[in-house]
Amino acid sequence: MIYLDNNATTPVDPSVLEEMLPYFSEIYQNPSSSYESAYIVKQRIERSRSIIADLLNCDPSEVIFTSGGTESANQAILGAALFLSEKGKHLITSSIEHKAVLNTCKFLEKLGFSVTVLPVDENCFVSPSDFDKAVRDDTILASIMTANNETGAIQPVQELAEIASDKSVLFHTDAVQAFGKIPFDVKKTPVSMLSLSGHKIYGPKGTGALYIKKGVRIHSLIHGGSHEYKLRAGTENVAGIVGIGKAAEIARERMQEDKKNIGCLRDDLLKKINENIPDVIINTPAENSLYNTLNVSFRFVEGESLTTLLEIDGIEASTGSACSSESLDPSHVLLAMGRDHVDAHGSVRFSFGRHNTQEDVDATLLSLKSAVEKLRKMSPLSKK
Repeated sequence: MIYLDNNATTPVDPSVLEEMLPYFSEIYQNPSSSYESAYIVKQRIERSRSIIADLLNCDPSEVIFTSGGTESANQAILGAALFLSEKGKHLITSSIEHKAVLNTCKFLEKLGFSVTVLPVDENCFVSPSDFDKAVRDDTILASIMTANNETGAIQPVQELAEIASDKSVLFHTDAVQAFGKIPFDVKKTPVSMLSLSGHKIYGPKGTGALYIKKGVRIHSLIHGGSHEYKLRAGTENVAGIVGIGKAAEIARERMQEDKKNIGCLRDDLLKKINENIPDVIINTPAENSLYNTLNVSFRFVEGESLTTLLEIDGIEASTGSACSSESLDPSHVLLAMGRDHVDAHGSVRFSFGRHNTQEDVDATLLSLKSAVEKLRKMSPLSKK
């Protein structure tokens, strides 16, 4: 099997699993208990917190653990909006955000907040100028992702965050796809909050974290004990926290190596698609994109049919976000970029990971070429 859907999730690294296992059955104490063995568990949680803080260049006390990127985004957006509602009720986001952000903003609209959704250009980038113009006197929060999960486009977060900071607007970024792949320094990029997930970096599912800049105050969404600096009540998922910490540690060590190795594979598939398959639209921008992501629209072909034929050949790719896979609607990201419905329906996302090889690229190209030719022969939209 050739797995090319690493933006959906990644396999747990064996080193991560090995480090997690004792915390299921051997080192099981509740970290909030008062005896020494529980203190050891607490210390292991703090070690994971420090590793993630080191990757973001922040203080460990600015990191809280969550159940994943979706909870982190919800905690950041809902928590900030509810806390600041007396100051203003206007939020800014973009048309290419993950549903975790877009649907949270829609929920806030039902509570009386107003939301400006910024457009993107044909390369999937938000304009800092558009962002600047959208800020109002009652704007309290903006949420723009660091890198898009479907196209890999890396947004100008530095400029956006500086504009927000200058105008005293909180800035949250969904960095789920970018964390561990590109450097991020919160002391240089003035974000107020940042969401990340464990299972995108070879850690366990059900784990995530939220960076909250010191001094930023938000409401908690989960009430109970005083866990996670009183922002996320409940006994900690110790094994999961150990796992995301170890995964972050490995990501920090391998960041440059992964960029070089995985980027070469992505670039080679792009080159070979352009050389061998006509009538394609490359939706991933040529510059400022995640090194592992390649999104292509194969004209006159339906993407779901194409991924089905690829799967028959043992290749797993996707037509877009796994969180939208049950919807038959075309990608909201590609439509926001100006693609028409037909081309948006013909898109496939290839997202590479550490386990992919040159042989995977060659086999994928062969399968793709054959499948596209077969589907185009059956398509009434095809020119041929």
